[in-house]
Amino acid sequence: MLADVLAAVAARLPDRAGFVRMGIDGVDGSGKTTFADALAEHLRQTGRDVVRIREDDFLNPRALRYRLGRDSPEGYVADSYDLDRLRSDVLETFAPGGTGRYRERSHDLATDTALDPPWQQAPPDAVLVLDGMFLHRDELLGTWDVSVLLDVPFAETCRRMALRDGSEPDPEHPSMRRYVEGQRLYLARCRPAERATLVVDNADVADPRVVQPTR
Repeated sequence: MLADVLAAVAARLPDRAGFVRMGIDGVDGSGKTTFADALAEHLRQTGRDVVRIREDDFLNPRALRYRLGRDSPEGYVADSYDLDRLRSDVLETFAPGGTGRYRERSHDLATDTALDPPWQQAPPDAVLVLDGMFLHRDELLGTWDVSVLLDVPFAETCRRMALRDGSEPDPEHPSMRRYVEGQRLYLARCRPAERATLVVDNADVADPRVVQPTR
């Protein structure tokens, strides 16, 4: 059950003072945002302060995202996100000894413009809950105090994306090549299931299950 999985994730919080960084990883359509929102609410109900961030608010501008072509799987992995801003505006400030001073976003997708919103101050000992793709990539190794990989078959994630976005439900359809093949590249290169704290089978969003505590 979802409540049991959330409790299992929360139980992995380190027993120390200071900020905590939690990453919720998974392919597009795996349910990352919904899961991370539920986790944030669970933590708040236990008395923890939570800062909720979406990696999708730190996209690169369109010209950079598609510099290798609109169908490029390699470009999807390499160029989707502004990792420099994500680090400077969020991840580094929640690192041990960090200030807790953060920004919620760096890019507006609708207008394709860079943003510099006001800095906000996290409460002491707040938990950062950040969801996004490719969070166990080499560039982010060592970032997460606790991380979750949501494991869902592509047939199911593409079905969900079709309902959400109107895309093709078949993962092998040519229009899905950028997304599905890009995610397959990431899974093969970075082996996130081996890097995550917990792997959660989220094929049934109403009944997720922890299938692999990796450490």
